[in-house]
Amino acid sequence: MTTIPLSPTARTQVRRSKERAATDRQVLYDVLQAGMFCHLGVVVDGDPLVLPTAYGVDLDRGPDGTLYLHGSVAARSVVAAPGQTICVTVTHIDGLVLARSAFHHSVNYRSAVVLGRPRLVTDPDEKLHGLTTIVDHLVPGRSSGSRAPNKKELAKTSVLALDLTEASVKTRVGEANDEPEDLDLPFWTGVVPLRVVAGEPISNSDCDLLVPAHVRTRANQLGAPAATGW
Repeated sequence: MTTIPLSPTARTQVRRSKERAATDRQVLYDVLQAGMFCHLGVVVDGDPLVLPTAYGVDLDRGPDGTLYLHGSVAARSVVAAPGQTICVTVTHIDGLVLARSAFHHSVNYRSAVVLGRPRLVTDPDEKLHGLTTIVDHLVPGRSSGSRAPNKKELAKTSVLALDLTEASVKTRVGEANDEPEDLDLPFWTGVVPLRVVAGEPISNSDCDLLVPAHVRTRANQLGAPAATGW
């Protein structure tokens, strides 16, 4: 993969609060790698449809990397997507920003927008690779700790591939930006940090195996409390 700067097109150019736009393509990759679900925007039968969707990222496929999206072969969004430009977004809310004035309340966030016309993955090897990438995106190493999909399951599943060429990233960090005349007002101002935190893994009622290392590692990455018996 050849990494190039993140250069938004006319469709992805950040026009409001331009100082929050990222210019380093690595920031895009970081936002995508840190996310677990995206929102897929597609027009179906003339109406916009936005759906939460599982995804995976392969930075070594294509000049700018490839985003793989999972769906059922019968899903209207998956059927319609290859014939049009779609919009995929991934957003992290990192904090509630509370100002002295209601107007300046905000949130700290990292948000990526990817535009493009996806292709339906038909090559069997790439389709399996795409599904493996999606599974391992949620829990790294999980594809090796589970049964691979069989022919019947593969026939029921579709994978879309979207190049990461046309994208933009916007972020906000820091505290509230109060007006100078409001600094003496008797109102608390600050940030309430937010993050995704995992709980202790819970085994199925029909599973008496110990939690495997890759699951434990993923839970620990997400701040799960230490547990005995792991």
